[in-house]
Amino acid sequence: MVYETVPRTVRIILLGEPGVGKTSLILSLVTEEFTEHVPPKAEEITIPADVTPEQVPTNIVDVCLAEQSLEQVSEEIEKAHVICIVFSVDKQETLDKVASYWLPFVRDNCADDFRKPVILVGNKIDLIDYSVLDNIWDIAEEYPEVDRCIECSAKTLTNVSEMFYNAQKAVLHPIGPIYSIEEQELTERCKKALSRIFKICDLDGDGLLDDYEITVFQKKCFDTPLQLQVLDEVKSVIAQNIAGGIENECITMKGFIFLHCLFIQRGRNETTWTVLRKFGYDESLELSHSYLYANIKVPVGCTTELSYKGQQFLTQLFEKYDRDKDGMLNPTELKNVFSCCPRVPWHNLRYTVPTNDKGFLTLQGWMCRWTLMTLLDLQNTSAYLAYLGFNFLENESQKIAIHITREKKVDIAKKQSSRNVYQCHVIGPRSCGKTSICRSFLGIAHKKIKPHANERGDGYSTENCCINTVVVYGQEKYLVLKEIPITRVSDPLQPHEVNCDVACLVYDVAASRSFEYIARIYIKYFAESHIPVLIVGTKGDALITRQEYILQPEVFCNKYQLLSPQLFNIKENKHDIFVKLATMAAFPQFQAAWILFSKHRHLKHFASLAGENSSWWKAGIGVAAATIMGLVLIKMLNFQRR
Repeated sequence: MVYETVPRTVRIILLGEPGVGKTSLILSLVTEEFTEHVPPKAEEITIPADVTPEQVPTNIVDVCLAEQSLEQVSEEIEKAHVICIVFSVDKQETLDKVASYWLPFVRDNCADDFRKPVILVGNKIDLIDYSVLDNIWDIAEEYPEVDRCIECSAKTLTNVSEMFYNAQKAVLHPIGPIYSIEEQELTERCKKALSRIFKICDLDGDGLLDDYEITVFQKKCFDTPLQLQVLDEVKSVIAQNIAGGIENECITMKGFIFLHCLFIQRGRNETTWTVLRKFGYDESLELSHSYLYANIKVPVGCTTELSYKGQQFLTQLFEKYDRDKDGMLNPTELKNVFSCCPRVPWHNLRYTVPTNDKGFLTLQGWMCRWTLMTLLDLQNTSAYLAYLGFNFLENESQKIAIHITREKKVDIAKKQSSRNVYQCHVIGPRSCGKTSICRSFLGIAHKKIKPHANERGDGYSTENCCINTVVVYGQEKYLVLKEIPITRVSDPLQPHEVNCDVACLVYDVAASRSFEYIARIYIKYFAESHIPVLIVGTKGDALITRQEYILQPEVFCNKYQLLSPQLFNIKENKHDIFVKLATMAAFPQFQAAWILFSKHRHLKHFASLAGENSSWWKAGIGVAAATIMGLVLIKMLNFQRR
């Protein structure tokens, strides 16, 4: 079934046999008095938004078969949002025509996949002293589009305004998507939506809504607190009507869903719809596109990171679902986190972020994975924040969870990056040890390394990526290593494979032709760029082979003013290389100072933990010294060139 979006103007059409009182109902609503002599057909009237309960302009259209053809009536049905079929309660034949003619006629003029809501209106109840509603339920069961039945009197004004209000509600708060009249219960889509809402509002994750959580829910949905007496009455109703609805004086999910079923059965569709829309649902009970995807524009040269608000929300979410409080999310806990989402968005976490020995996600790994998704797939981050309730709990859109960094060219001009997430591309020929470096960054032992697909994507995939934290000058930063898969040495690099914060060019010290590839890559793509480069020789425990290239690695680095080649041995699994890469990304224009730092091994100071009291002033002295020595070296080099 397809449902229309909520219209800005509600259009109501009145159908029925001649003489049932269609025109009288319209005139009684407008004039608030009964007129004995009425025209055959009332002119279309518009009721302003400020005088309607739902604050929506409403057009009311009268139909007269004596003045209109069936084709014209069909056109009016197509334009209408809701149809009121009126019959006279004192004339059975007019009720019979509702089922035998008017309902089939309306259905024939509606699309097969969209049936407009119908209100059955029994007029002239002032003429009888009994109700005819029992005679209508069979009709309603045969035609699910019948939203409700109402008895009224245009003469005494009984239920006249209620009739039109219910017609409005049938459009603005349709019953079809949320309740099955045949089964007398909520639809599966509605249950699924309410289950997600319950989980979001269950702030402590214990599977119950306590008084505080119910108060927060009530205030955010309806802008008014729930009185304690009313709350006790609600609990009493739930307890009396459904087993397991109340537990430890708290409302269970079963009770929460029952409560909304009760609202609808009592004609209070608007209550459930208010809740559903507050949590982003449209008329098809799907989360709307505008709710899922915040309008975040990222200028060229900028990147996206989690803001403090975003980090705080995600940390609280981790703690909520870490039920055993061991500081990790096991597979069951991780599945529970995303139980209100279409699917778990991540796979192969062991080879992407830090985990424990069993592959369980730590808080550090959790934040790393969200950071990586925010950097490479902002749309997905926006959607999953919405699925998990960020919009509701923070009362703002996902925009405030995202920080947009300044342009890269500004960082280059200032010779210091303002970013907290650095992208490092690991480039080298096949089998040179790129994967070993990436896995070593996550602390994975050599024997556990498994091969993975070497497909070249579009630059936005998280395949071949891993992320971890490093400490630079006492501040925690995120470093993303992206392995650039190379099928053939002759393949050119694409722009998205070159553009990064720092490049790690890898060669195998035991393979005589390995260095030639990265030397050519450096000259072709990086020599004239602002991207800092670190050359790394893998298999450092092996016998170093002379490279078949015009310049040996050490000489090559000296010529291009690069740091000396860094030897890497996965068995030692040293963290120095990753600190160097992150620090080079943080200060991309200090290559000369880096040469001095490398020679004097000052880089060890950069890995000092933030908790050491002396690290801050030591780092400050180191930065100042590096700057001075770098400037001196640059002047000396310029002097020698003259």
